[in-house]
Amino acid sequence: MQAQRAHGPGQALRWETVPVPRPGAAQVLVEVSACGVCRTDLHLVDGELPQARYPVIPGHEIVGTVVARGADGGELVPGMRVGIPWLGHTCGTCFYCEQGRENLCDAAAFTGCSRDGGYAEYCVADARYCFPLPAGFDDVAVAPLLCAGLIGYRSLRMAGDARRLGVFGFGAAAHLIAQVARWQGREVYAFTRAGDMAAQDFARRLGAVWAGGSDERPPVMLDAALLFAPVGALVPTALALLRKGGRVVCGGIHMSDIPSFAYERLWGEREIVSVANLTRQDAVEFLDLAARVPVATSTQTYVLAEANLALDDLRQGRLQGAAVLICRPSAPMAQQLGAQP
Repeated sequence: MQAQRAHGPGQALRWETVPVPRPGAAQVLVEVSACGVCRTDLHLVDGELPQARYPVIPGHEIVGTVVARGADGGELVPGMRVGIPWLGHTCGTCFYCEQGRENLCDAAAFTGCSRDGGYAEYCVADARYCFPLPAGFDDVAVAPLLCAGLIGYRSLRMAGDARRLGVFGFGAAAHLIAQVARWQGREVYAFTRAGDMAAQDFARRLGAVWAGGSDERPPVMLDAALLFAPVGALVPTALALLRKGGRVVCGGIHMSDIPSFAYERLWGEREIVSVANLTRQDAVEFLDLAARVPVATSTQTYVLAEANLALDDLRQGRLQGAAVLICRPSAPMAQQLGAQP
């Protein structure tokens, strides 16, 4: 099969021919149709994720069809369309897993980071961490829901009942969760790179009551702020815009260092919290919610061979919404498997 592989920090992905993986007892083999391109993939390429192993096939917003399964593949059967997210495995027995916080498991494995992901024609995954997908979304539209949507949803939940919500970094996660926030009756205030009028117009079209640069002040104080841009300097900026008792939620897996700031910005029972990974329950809840809203996904598609271009467009801020790779196999599975020794 064809795949894009990361061989080390700072290196472009390499287009390679690799064996089709075989599913283990509790795994399924999935023919990948689409895979979202996430900012976490940029952190992987840049060597900013300590849990990464190289070489690895990136990609953790995977949509595809089950084509084979191990003996313990659970309820997943060939022909079923499934989504494969970032969380690929947990131990199930540690303190965090037993408390329903499997996203914090120290023995967790992560799709497209510590195990191969979906920048490929096929991938294998633990059947317990795959999800049937809502029928109302096509493969391209549903792919970004599997990380951008899930992290956005977990971030929004951590904002509590905040009515006036600031969203910093209006990209894949923000454009999805802004729709959920508006559906819930919240006011969305969108913050973009200074001067990015296209992103600000995009936010307004999705229902933001105000949009401006991260160097601007909105017309009201905020109840909470969600940070999806991996820029530590935005933390004190967001704190300065919060009412007393407000909360800053940092939604990224990696962020540049947070600069020092006056205690006055935190005082007044303001809070700073982070979001780490996701749980399977997050996926169950959000996929149901996304179908009911319904969430409309804005996407730009690339063929699998263009993965480096998609990553560069994401890095340079040339996207509105989410990038998605089209990964359909060039040869049937039987032919692929037959070519292996």
